[in-house]
Amino acid sequence: MTDAAPRIAVPPVDPRALAGLDSAARVMDMGGETMGTYWRVRLAAPSGCDSAALRGAIQARLDTIVSEMSHWQPDSLLSGFNCAPAGSWTPLPPDFATVVEAGLALAERTQGAFDPAAGRLTDLYGLGPNSAVAPPDTAALATALGVSGWARLIYDAPARRLRQPGGLWLDLSGIAKGYAVDCVADLLVAQGLRHALVEIGGECVGRGMRPDGDPWWVELETPPGVGNLPPLRIALHQCAVATSGNYVRGDHTLDPRTGVPVRNGIVSASVLHATAMQADAWATALTVLGPEAGARAAEREGLAARFIIGRDGDAMEWLSPALMRMMED
Repeated sequence: MTDAAPRIAVPPVDPRALAGLDSAARVMDMGGETMGTYWRVRLAAPSGCDSAALRGAIQARLDTIVSEMSHWQPDSLLSGFNCAPAGSWTPLPPDFATVVEAGLALAERTQGAFDPAAGRLTDLYGLGPNSAVAPPDTAALATALGVSGWARLIYDAPARRLRQPGGLWLDLSGIAKGYAVDCVADLLVAQGLRHALVEIGGECVGRGMRPDGDPWWVELETPPGVGNLPPLRIALHQCAVATSGNYVRGDHTLDPRTGVPVRNGIVSASVLHATAMQADAWATALTVLGPEAGARAAEREGLAARFIIGRDGDAMEWLSPALMRMMED
């Protein structure tokens, strides 16, 4: 890390961020575990806020999402779909349907760089409940690719049901965590708590403001050992940020189009978006696309994005035009 002063990025202020701001509210922290990581909430709590009841409601909401979309739990709805016979239809509850719709839409926009139907591939590399002692051989990879891919899925939106084409496994780990962040923030708003910062395993959404009128400040993750890049601090009011990279868990990002680990030079990709679900999924997609194609996609989509790119033992930073505009004085 560097001792340089942090740079500041401030998205356009949404008037909703100021609604109901109470300077007398106290900042309250709570947290727990979910999705193999942690959740944290920091909120502007009015007098009389029942923290125990609120914590229980948050945990229950997250547990419901896990019970539907976890590929680690054999009794989840997702695991049930993965084991369903060819040609069968699975009715989807609203949460699951929202994530599937968003995932399929992004798969189409990125031509498969993001793919919610790559579970067979992630399983080959031990990135789920089944361990792997070695990388898959060519034959195993070809077999998994043959039964994978978002284009094999048929989603019946009016009936909210998904067809199993046969042998296909879903893996929503690149989008479900972000969706869960949004759900917690929405739960707080439904209970009249409009000013909060929600985080699950590094994916964050900020709603409203701090009681002192400041935004919820979040510093973008900077991987260790990438040189003296100055910190970049984001004002999260009515927006979200997510970061994808292999610097924590090793080569866990796969290119679903080829089935091989991503080693294209992107050390990390961070995306700001109106929702954590979209930020989460786009950060994954841009990582897969790589520095050049990822930059083109970010510019085309108007995404506020940062890449940290490692080349020849050095590190460089790329900022999208949309993010650079947030940093202008």
